[in-house]
Amino acid sequence: MVASYSGLLTAICALAGSAAAVTPLKVQGKDFVNSKTGDRFQILGVDYQPGGSSGFSKDSDPLSDGDICMRDAALMQRLGVNTIRVYNLEPSLDHNKCASIFNAAGIYMILDVNSPLTNGYLDRSAPWTTYTNAYYKQVFGVVEAFKTFDNVLGFFAGNEVINEEATRLAPAYVRAVIRDMKDYIAKQADRAIPVGYSAADVREILMDTSNYFECDMKNSTSSRADFFGLNSYSWCGDASYKSSGYDVLTQDFSNASLPVFFSEYGCNAVKPRIFTEVQSLYGEEMTQAFSGGLVYEWTQEENEFGLVKIEDDGSVETLVDYDNLQKQFNKLDISRISASNDTQTSVTPPTCDPSLITNSTFYNAWNLPEAPSKVSDYIKNGLPHKPVGSLVPVTGGKISQKVVDHNGNEIKNVELKVLANDAVNTPSALNADTSSNSSTSSATGSASGTNTASSASGTATKTNAASSLNGFPAVTLGGLSGFFMLLASLL
Repeated sequence: MVASYSGLLTAICALAGSAAAVTPLKVQGKDFVNSKTGDRFQILGVDYQPGGSSGFSKDSDPLSDGDICMRDAALMQRLGVNTIRVYNLEPSLDHNKCASIFNAAGIYMILDVNSPLTNGYLDRSAPWTTYTNAYYKQVFGVVEAFKTFDNVLGFFAGNEVINEEATRLAPAYVRAVIRDMKDYIAKQADRAIPVGYSAADVREILMDTSNYFECDMKNSTSSRADFFGLNSYSWCGDASYKSSGYDVLTQDFSNASLPVFFSEYGCNAVKPRIFTEVQSLYGEEMTQAFSGGLVYEWTQEENEFGLVKIEDDGSVETLVDYDNLQKQFNKLDISRISASNDTQTSVTPPTCDPSLITNSTFYNAWNLPEAPSKVSDYIKNGLPHKPVGSLVPVTGGKISQKVVDHNGNEIKNVELKVLANDAVNTPSALNADTSSNSSTSSATGSASGTNTASSASGTATKTNAASSLNGFPAVTLGGLSGFFMLLASLL
């Protein structure tokens, strides 16, 4: 009998130490869908680049500091965010803590593979000069660093590379990067991670840009984009669906055959921002064409688009924009916007043809450049000296930094709440008391150094004296710990 209870206890301990992770998403027609349930996924997101361009270097990027990610993920949970976009990443850094924290918080990540450093981007005016083997070490390095995390929604192969008529050959090079990334993922990753493009809202060439990446090439199906992001700031202040031009965008993308979303939105010409566009973006008309969007941006920088202000000591002030966005998110009917739609998931892309391009200055051929000399070997054998990402144990609890609202009042008990397995963060979901206050998420594997990951395991405690892990405050297992104690008393 004792042996039987011991076996049961061992099994439960193993279960408690397994990863509490979001479910990977996949592209189906013009929707992102949950790969298990088939439910539609709408992006309720923010663009995340603390410190702006100066916050990125070879030694630091937005996903390399676990304490900062813990703080920001907790505040994003309160806001109702389910997705972040990160623009600049250094592949060699250890991203395990931050990726695991956002995963535990029920938040997906869309990651740009380019960086502003040398060999980190395509020169839009002469892309052939930067389309090199060295460039692909950055691109494939980001893929390698994050391909194992289920909360990676996708990768952006480019951001606003095509933003004027002078960049005539840029579309072919960006589509070639999409091709090479998708081929690499197909060979080197365990799942098909979507790859897309983020476009500037240049109306003269917007639909040409979308059509160029959306269409199917007979000889290069892998070069087709899996999704299309739009950086748009046309809704300012208390505009309307029509005065903002959202009605035109909805009509333009109503027949899209891939997910389309705002990769940036939130005009700040009128301050504070009231985000009335949220109700239209997630309303019945626009959800037939759009898959949500990401508000620009999380932290207050010189351009004054921030939702929060970060002080030098790491403390945070939530700005009026944060409160206004939270109010708009809390009005949404999540069950309606996540309902699956067979019409949207059964659409097929058009065949690439010059007739899809209407602007005479836009490149209307799909003669993609051949990959640089070493890329085929990278695709076949993997990037040499590649970084390895792995989930690490994450425990929820109160953050260490002080948080105040825009009136200077302290917001107490801000904490990261580890969500149940397969759960996604939703607006107002944390306002009710749930057992997630005292749950623990853990996963096997923790990073050692910058390029490799070593095996480690999270061990669940059965007492209320849970110790801190990796510098994060630990929380108890609540009712589960009582169950452990009951089993222990029977042994």
